[in-house]
Amino acid sequence: MTHVDATRTTTTATTTTTAGAGPDWQAWQQSWDRQQEWYMPDREERFRIMLDMVEALVGPAPRVLDLACGTGTITARLLARFPEATSTGVDLDPALLAIAEGTFAGDDRVSFVTADLKDPDWPSKLPHDTYDAVLTATALHWFHAEPLADLYGRVAGLVRDGGVFMNADHMIDDTTPRINAAERVQRHARMDAAKAEGALDWSEWWQLAARDPLLAGPTARRFEIYGEHADGEMPSAAWHARVLREKGFGEARPVWCSPSDTLLLAVK
Repeated sequence: MTHVDATRTTTTATTTTTAGAGPDWQAWQQSWDRQQEWYMPDREERFRIMLDMVEALVGPAPRVLDLACGTGTITARLLARFPEATSTGVDLDPALLAIAEGTFAGDDRVSFVTADLKDPDWPSKLPHDTYDAVLTATALHWFHAEPLADLYGRVAGLVRDGGVFMNADHMIDDTTPRINAAERVQRHARMDAAKAEGALDWSEWWQLAARDPLLAGPTARRFEIYGEHADGEMPSAAWHARVLREKGFGEARPVWCSPSDTLLLAVK
């Protein structure tokens, strides 16, 4: 957990830490959301459909594993919609986990685990052997195809029979190059317009985090772990569905998509 120097008052563009008051983790959450929305204006729509499918398939009080949880974005929306749900967040990023732990401090519905998803033994660190739902968004494109397939095998072992796995991420169909190129041009034009109006990109957000006294240390450790950005792959939705079925899920298909992203649902 992060501790506050009670003698100091610090202000950044995104968060304020006041003597005796503690850090404004909600401000950091909102800042992270705005930065992510610069890349994905339809970000909330994928979360809405994700939770619709959770409710439809496993009910309104699920035990959830928030995979590569970051700041706890999915967990926050899960608990707002389903107050009787519980969530285990797992990630390796010390800065994003600091924000998540600060945000949900004192909420006994939520726990966090620090683990490397590329370590085959990471499931042993979890507090439960099985989950009703394993949910993730905009994280697993950092994996190459082979380790991602291995990860899907371990996820299949964590989802109970009848439970679900959902991954909302960039899934590129290489068989449609003209469509892909046109979508990319349009998306980047909109991003450029938003940037001109003051939107923060990934790099700028992390520069702010590095200047915050509470996040400077975790941010430095984060870049020691990951570097500037991981070099993963973005296989098609058909690849994800096929691999998930091969790893033990009975059904798998997209339940939402945008021109560049897909929400892939698999049922055990």
